[in-house]
Amino acid sequence: MRKKAFRLYSTYLKQCFGGRVHKISIDAGFGCPNRDGGRDAHGCLFCDPGGSGAVGIERNEPIPVQIERAKELMRRKYRAKYFIAYFQPFSNTFAPVEVLRDCYDQALAVDDVVGLAVGTRPDCLPTEVLDLLAEYHQQTYFWLEIGLQTVHDKTLNFLQRGHDYQCFLDAHQQAKERGIKVCVHLILGLPGETREDILATAEEMARLQVDGVKLHLLHVLEGTPLGDLYKQGQVSMFEMEDYVELVVDVIERLPPDTLIQRLTGDGPRHILLAPLWSMNKWEVLNAIDDELEKRGTRQGDKFRG
Repeated sequence: MRKKAFRLYSTYLKQCFGGRVHKISIDAGFGCPNRDGGRDAHGCLFCDPGGSGAVGIERNEPIPVQIERAKELMRRKYRAKYFIAYFQPFSNTFAPVEVLRDCYDQALAVDDVVGLAVGTRPDCLPTEVLDLLAEYHQQTYFWLEIGLQTVHDKTLNFLQRGHDYQCFLDAHQQAKERGIKVCVHLILGLPGETREDILATAEEMARLQVDGVKLHLLHVLEGTPLGDLYKQGQVSMFEMEDYVELVVDVIERLPPDTLIQRLTGDGPRHILLAPLWSMNKWEVLNAIDDELEKRGTRQGDKFRG
């Protein structure tokens, strides 16, 4: 197996815990301010009604039951030894502090759960929630995952995100002041963005020296406003070769210490409209490795630190 030209999160976890560590996605029933928080928007243009990452998660099952079922599968399939409870769909800090604490504690109480990852939006991180997350940072292995997608306000407005880039900067700064590790989610291929726009987002993440990133390929899903635009011919998608080259461009610009937690995505097959090539996830990942090898570059080679 060839050595990776970037800092892979799964390898880092194995080094930290001395065995295979897998994340278990949990749906704790949280909502989203962009759907049910009193705004006019009905969610972001790209998000399906079930919320990001909700496929296969039993929303109505108690948190410990969700974890135990996933543990059995992870052990059989991947020989996983330890687990990180990942609160994934919707905005997992969009609730009173006492509700959040109860949910997080339920997850940590399950055997072999060695940490937490909490996914949310930058506009769902008030001071009292950040203070709570700082407590978990002190007592366990903890990541805060923030869905940003892009640094460009024109795109955020088009996506109906309901926040601007400054909102993210404020949340990120306050998280870092508390020592919290932050993983930033970015989407490549957003409508209206050029290669230069995407690389500007990557360079801004490099300037901030973010702890981790997840790179997502834009998926067009049935039942979303973006899906409607795609059917009307108003949205174009990357070909696989273009996406691979752009991912490598981004990797080269990220600081060497930034942990890369994701490089592509495979959307829910039953509602995926495009791009269909994304279903061949390992082919995409192997192509990224091949492109790095072909260029003879690695993560950080174009970092302007």
